[in-house]
Amino acid sequence: MKVVVVGAGYAGTIAANRLAKKVKTAEITVVNPRPDFVERVRLHEQVAGTGAAATPLASMLHDGVATRLETVDKISDGEVALGDGSRLGYDYLFLAVGSTAAPLAGTVPVGTWEGAERARVALAALPAGRTVTVIGGGLTGIETAAEVAYGRPDLRVRLVAPTIGESLSAGARGRVRTGLQRLDVEVVEDSLTRVDPGAGEAGGDAVRLDSGRYVTSHLTLWAIITGVPDLAARSGLEVDGDGRAVVDAYLRSVSDPRIFVVGDCAAVPGARPACATALPQGAHAADTLARMIEGRKPQPYSMGYTGQGVSLGRRDGLLQVGRRDDSVRRLYFAGRTAAVGKEQICRYAKFGARTAIYAWLAGPK
Repeated sequence: MKVVVVGAGYAGTIAANRLAKKVKTAEITVVNPRPDFVERVRLHEQVAGTGAAATPLASMLHDGVATRLETVDKISDGEVALGDGSRLGYDYLFLAVGSTAAPLAGTVPVGTWEGAERARVALAALPAGRTVTVIGGGLTGIETAAEVAYGRPDLRVRLVAPTIGESLSAGARGRVRTGLQRLDVEVVEDSLTRVDPGAGEAGGDAVRLDSGRYVTSHLTLWAIITGVPDLAARSGLEVDGDGRAVVDAYLRSVSDPRIFVVGDCAAVPGARPACATALPQGAHAADTLARMIEGRKPQPYSMGYTGQGVSLGRRDGLLQVGRRDDSVRRLYFAGRTAAVGKEQICRYAKFGARTAIYAWLAGPK
C-alpha cells in the first residue's frame, strides 16, 4: 500500500509517523519543499534571533518513511504531479500543506519559513535606534513584537492592529498590554493601508494607517495568517470559501475518500489554525486509515481545546484557560510560570510530531 503525505508540518509529520507505527506494510513518502521540519510556534524566535525553528526532517521521521524534497503541482486520480515533472502514485494521500500569508507590499510575512528567514536577515542588519513595525494583533503579532523587543532592546518596536489579543479574555488582554509595555513596545490601535518605501522620516518607509496618519518604519513585519495554498482547489477537490478542503466526519475529502486532509488546510467546523489543531487531526487521520485497513469501523473525529498560550519574550508569557469549544474563561496565568508553561507546550508539540505520541480532549458534546 502506497501512501503519500504532502507537507511535513505538525499534521503531516505526525500522520506519517503514526501510520508507520500502526501499518508496518505501508510504503510512506513525505513530500516537502524543504529538508527541515519547521516549528511554526517558534518562528518569532527565528525572526528575533533568540531561538531556532528548524530541525532536520530526517531526524523527525521514523525509519522507513521516505522523503521527496519537492513541491506538488497537482493531485489527480491516484497520482501526484511534482514540481520537477515526475509523478508519484498513491493508494491513500494525506494533504497537510498548512496555511499561508498574503502580506501587503512593503511588508515581510513572519508566519512562513521563507518570510521569517527574510525577516531575520533584515532585522539582524538593522542598526540600533531604528524602528520595527509589526502588523497584526493576534497571537502571532503579539509574540513577534515581544520577541523582537526582547532580543533587540536597542530597536524601537511598534505593534499595529485594530485590536490586541482579540481571542483572549478581557483580563488577559490587559495583561498582554502590560507585558508589551514592560518591553517598551508601542501599541497603535489602527489598521495598515499601505507602505510607501522611503517616504518616511530619515529615509525610512511611511506606514500609512486607516486613520490618515503615518508612522516611520525601517522594517515592517506582517504577522497575519490568511488563507491556505490553493493545491486542493487546483486539484479539483471541493473547498470552502476560504479555500480549505471540505472533509467528512473522518477527515476525508468529500471529493475523494482516498484523500485525508489535515491541519490548517482542512475545513473542519470549529477548528482554528494551531499546532493544537494540526496534531490531533494528523493523528486521527492516521488512526482512521489504520482501522480501515484492519477492516474496523472508523471513528468520527472529535477534538476539544484547553486554551491558548502566548509568549512575551523569553521571561514572560500568558496561558489563557478555555473551554472545549474554544471559548475563553476569565481565568489565565501570566509571568515567568506561564512562560515556562508555554515552552513546555511547544516542546510537547514537537515531541508529539516526532514520536506520534499525542493525547487530546474529545470535543464538546
